[in-house]
Amino acid sequence: MTFQPSMTSTHEGVTVLEPLRWRRWNGVVVDLWYAACGPQARGHYVSAHPRLFIVLEAEGGSFETRLKPHGDDLRGFGGRGSINFVPAHLPLWGRVEAPMRLRHLDLHFDPEALCEQICERLSSRQMAKPRLMFDDPHLFALAGLIAREVAEPDARHDLYGDSLILALLIDLFGVERREPSRGSTLSSWQLRRVTDYISEHCNGSIRLQDLAKLVGLSQSYFSHAFKASTGVPPHQWQIQARIRKGQEMLLAGQRSLTEIAIEAGFSDQAHFTRAFRRVTGETPAVWRRTMRGSAAAGRS
Repeated sequence: MTFQPSMTSTHEGVTVLEPLRWRRWNGVVVDLWYAACGPQARGHYVSAHPRLFIVLEAEGGSFETRLKPHGDDLRGFGGRGSINFVPAHLPLWGRVEAPMRLRHLDLHFDPEALCEQICERLSSRQMAKPRLMFDDPHLFALAGLIAREVAEPDARHDLYGDSLILALLIDLFGVERREPSRGSTLSSWQLRRVTDYISEHCNGSIRLQDLAKLVGLSQSYFSHAFKASTGVPPHQWQIQARIRKGQEMLLAGQRSLTEIAIEAGFSDQAHFTRAFRRVTGETPAVWRRTMRGSAAAGRS
């Protein structure tokens, strides 16, 4: 079943400046907001699932969050880089004193889906303990990468976002994963099954959990073993598979680069060209001319 977060909210003095942008990954929904807050703006929020509230940008005054509407306890102040972890069903109040603009990331997640991915149980105490306006440069850096994936129209495929989300949540909760030993790799049949699957489905969305299930491994173990076996993470292998598919079509006929890009799984020609150049060092057009010139010289 697709994860569907539920949150109720009320606010005053808040104006949304840009349309909501959002993405759904494995057991997670991420919202990217940009809003203007007037003087004394405030809001009240309750989510049915645990969530992270991360302030990406703050212009103007400071932002305050509270776990109670009044009183000086259980509150925090912050600005850019501030992070809140709010357990499920716990009310949160937000308030600003002076006008400000705020860009923030809301990350709602399903704890059961996270436990399934990392093959570890999260303690109920961890999940019930709120943390208000704390700073963590590593989490903030990951949040910035996630926000870029939400904002960009030609965002990378789901494997990349899944990896970022998993890294952020594991860091947040300090999960000590049972990693494979440094030399652990996939067996030959496991590697063949996964790479064949990626090649066959490279132009679509491939989830990390689907690849791990193919070979009966946890997602964490699989990710490390796959990279130890191939030298690259799964999402990079899928990009390379898309490039190979594009190369076959480049040599097969006179189809336009736009048509080839879409069929190979890229959002448009520009996205295809950027990825192609990163992998081969040339643009698709130059690569096709070079390969056809070499073939013609070989026949003469």
